[in-house]
Amino acid sequence: MMGLPLQRSEVPGGDQGWTDLWVGVRDRLRSELGQGVFDTWIAPLTLQDSQAGHVRLVAPRRLVRDYVAQHHGARIERALAAASSSFASLDIVVAQVEMRVAQVAPRPMPIPALKAAPGSLSGLWDREPDASQSFNSFVPSANNEFALKAAQRFATERDVEPGLLFLHGGFGYGKTHLLNAIALDVREKKRGRALSLRAEDFMRRFLSALRSQETLAFKEELRGADILLIDDLQHICGRAATVNEFLHTVNAFTDLKRKVVIAADRPPSQLEGLPADVRSRLSGALVIAIDKPDAAARLAILKARAAELEEKRPRSALPEAVLEHVAQAIDGSPREILGVLTKLSTYADLTGKPVTVAVAEDALGARTAPGDKRVTIEEIQKKTAEFYKLDLRELHSPRRARRVARPRQVAMFLARELTSRSLPDIGRRFGGRDHTTVLHACRRIEELCRTDSVFQQEVEFLRKVLGHPGH
Repeated sequence: MMGLPLQRSEVPGGDQGWTDLWVGVRDRLRSELGQGVFDTWIAPLTLQDSQAGHVRLVAPRRLVRDYVAQHHGARIERALAAASSSFASLDIVVAQVEMRVAQVAPRPMPIPALKAAPGSLSGLWDREPDASQSFNSFVPSANNEFALKAAQRFATERDVEPGLLFLHGGFGYGKTHLLNAIALDVREKKRGRALSLRAEDFMRRFLSALRSQETLAFKEELRGADILLIDDLQHICGRAATVNEFLHTVNAFTDLKRKVVIAADRPPSQLEGLPADVRSRLSGALVIAIDKPDAAARLAILKARAAELEEKRPRSALPEAVLEHVAQAIDGSPREILGVLTKLSTYADLTGKPVTVAVAEDALGARTAPGDKRVTIEEIQKKTAEFYKLDLRELHSPRRARRVARPRQVAMFLARELTSRSLPDIGRRFGGRDHTTVLHACRRIEELCRTDSVFQQEVEFLRKVLGHPGH
């Protein structure tokens, strides 16, 4: 890039004078670009050299250097030229690597040492894709075919437009499976670096980096990926700082022609706790709904999974009539029907007894007919309060006494399991509690159901009362 000579006074004091000018230029760029863009791309640059008006800036990573040179180089030149008539040209190099953007006469100067990788980034790339959740093991059907094809395209094609894919649907509909399949395929075919994060992980690591003043390192680690996959986006809604950083990340990946795949329980327009600009940005993605499977799709899923189980444990084989009955009886998510399948196949394997339709009916219990209305959080709260003989208002109160806290946890657990509401939304409906409180409650109830048979029966009874028996 050639400099833009303007009539300005000479810079006094040599390098020290240019150091002072660079401070002013940074302030001007912050004002022009905004704090978010400035923090991501301009703040990492340091002044290394300024011989005879030839200014050399140092970027900590090649990624930063390339992006700044392409998108902000001309603006930096104009700001430098406006600051002094001594400005001749600009060179941006990578720390300790002489990669030129323009020809200048270099003069060595100390380069600030880069900080070591912070503890907040430890394990950021450690999450390995689940080998069992591949494209081959995903059962295609009318409710998910579009999402599957889009996911395969994002995994295989280098350039896709738009480079942002947003999948949404109820719990257990296959969103996480598809994100995992993308990461697995990209890694196995060596098409680049895929980084998979749950939204809660993104939030936790960003806030940790913020506290330790390592946000730049966090940004650079994220932007080292060729494709970024974020699951359960609804869990960071309402967290202003995290949402702001998430938006910067999406924009940076888009600008760099890299890909982002996001999954949530609702479309962008319905994500409460997101600013309007973020919802608008995400609505510009390829937004695809994964719907609840119909009876034919449920049967196909059951047959595929039953074949896998039978191959591992031959005694777990189930008659097709039983699979058909389960597919017709459960108007739910793939996760729910597979839970019933696991129960029946385990019964067959452990007892050696044949599983008949009658046995399946007994395992299923009395279920609501297809088409019945979905249970609401209010209904869950009401039935839970009645069962535990509490005033409904106590579930919303700050009281922590065991007689109130445990039923409240049960209601939160059932709300997460039986509705499509997000953790933050559930928390708000229980007296404005934090989403981490809801997550802790769910994990605690799951643990108690595994270890306390009497307590498990209480939860099962409430499920039946709410029209969702059998697990």
